[in-house]
Amino acid sequence: MFNPLMLLVAEANEVIVLRMMKLMRGGRGARREASLMVSEKINAAVEATASLVAGASGDEIVHRYRQHVAKNAKRLSGRSRNRLLKRTQRRRK
Repeated sequence: MFNPLMLLVAEANEVIVLRMMKLMRGGRGARREASLMVSEKINAAVEATASLVAGASGDEIVHRYRQHVAKNAKRLSGRSRNRLLKRTQRRRK
């Protein structure tokens, strides 16, 4: 369980950095991200609690959290890359 937990810590740090960058930009996207972040954390805590009550192991819960973190990393990094690409394309024209 130690290795998956350490991977979760590293992956979560990446998502924190991506989220902070988005929040620092401000605007509608930042407000949406802040709201989404809070609701995701509540949902993840409820899901983890339900899994524990149902008899899931710590490894299973860490695995599920890693899936959530990976989904967030993909979402957060994909949008910023697409925006950067669009800005770059506009400047070339």
